[in-house]
Amino acid sequence: MVVGDVTTAVSTLVVGAGPGGYVAAIRAAQLGQSVTLVVDGPLGGICLNSGCIPLKALISASRRFRQLNDESLQTMGIQLARASFDWGQMQAWKTGVVERLSGGVAKLLAGHKIEIVHGLGWFLNEKELRVEGEYGSHRLAFEKCLLATGASPRELPELPFGENVLSAQQALALTELPTAINVVGDNYVALELATLFANLGVSTTLLAGGDKLLPEVDQAAVRLVQAGLRKLGIQVVTGAQALKMDGTELVYTAGGKEKRLAGTVVVSHGVKPNTGKLNLKEAGVKTGPDGELTVNAAQVTNQPDILAVGDVTGQTPLASVATKQAKVAAETMGGRKVAFAPQALPRVAHTTPELAYTGLTAEAATQAGYEVVTGRFPLAANGRGLTLGSESGVALVVAEKGSGLLLGMTLVGPQAGDLIMEASLGIEMGATLTDIAEILHPHPGLAEMTLESVESALGLAIHTL
Repeated sequence: MVVGDVTTAVSTLVVGAGPGGYVAAIRAAQLGQSVTLVVDGPLGGICLNSGCIPLKALISASRRFRQLNDESLQTMGIQLARASFDWGQMQAWKTGVVERLSGGVAKLLAGHKIEIVHGLGWFLNEKELRVEGEYGSHRLAFEKCLLATGASPRELPELPFGENVLSAQQALALTELPTAINVVGDNYVALELATLFANLGVSTTLLAGGDKLLPEVDQAAVRLVQAGLRKLGIQVVTGAQALKMDGTELVYTAGGKEKRLAGTVVVSHGVKPNTGKLNLKEAGVKTGPDGELTVNAAQVTNQPDILAVGDVTGQTPLASVATKQAKVAAETMGGRKVAFAPQALPRVAHTTPELAYTGLTAEAATQAGYEVVTGRFPLAANGRGLTLGSESGVALVVAEKGSGLLLGMTLVGPQAGDLIMEASLGIEMGATLTDIAEILHPHPGLAEMTLESVESALGLAIHTL
């Protein structure tokens, strides 16, 4: 790379190295493109370094600690002395997981001969980007440019981030555990954060602004999750409106009354696309009301040589979405006719019990014009669930009446996030209830919940009345 204030011609330029950016860079290289990757921050982005992976790692560790002190072990005949934990060591283990994955990304990029430029990039015009970074300032003239700059935690006007109000990322980096924590939000991240801290014995309150948690999810499933939160000792307050911080106290209203809570506050209120520093006006790239980049199904913006993927587009902020869009964008830049058009978008909340869902709920399917048939099977009737000591869970399936076309599935219980892929695959392939029912499922196995719920929808349930 020639440095200084000179112009260097590059073929495919990718800005951002999160799950959208680095995947797009690798796929573009696999398709024969010469790729330059502009990185402002650690490889892997927020998801790998301070978001998804750290949160799941800490939840996993905290869940194991919680299980060691669970009364169910005594029922199984296991006697243990009271377990304890070291938060600093737990954080160190989490960091080790992150570093191993980040190092893997670096090796993959090197293996595909992707040139990395560390620095902040912004547009000079629709064909040039200036990068300010480790080698000073220089220009890159590109043929195609892909933006994958992600998004940042969104602040609440009443609760700006500061010493006593943290983002989810900041909460995961705490060096000391607070005695009390108040999580403001009703999305899956808020539920996971509350689960993490409650597992470790922190006095935890979850304040949701709406009248229900996860309003887009089948509420029969959410009720099981909410019961699990309460079993962990989490105080769940719905209809809560945060007003302000008064010193170290959170002031909020609920049920028409003003209340106060002491403790650290963590806000999980969605994300805001990172477009403010890109100088998009000079490139003629249009943005939406929240600063998001508007793209078509091929991930192209209004400028034909500038594409965008992931959270910066303002679409569903999931790493799985970003990585799929990245592959579509790379193929688009390679001249292929492709589109991002998923029929199923699986989502997971790593609560206790775990929740996963894909496709449409019965309510959403009805609103979309389908006449539906539903099926249900409880975890308490599943042999594998009982051998794991788990009874709180359910499988809920939604299909089109008559054709039996699979429309959606919701799972609550152990490994729900992995098991949901059977339904996602079925939806993508246009499978029917009968197609799923004809497949052999291992016994005893948690996957039998999917089978039994499907047979329930067919009116042929064996293990439930």
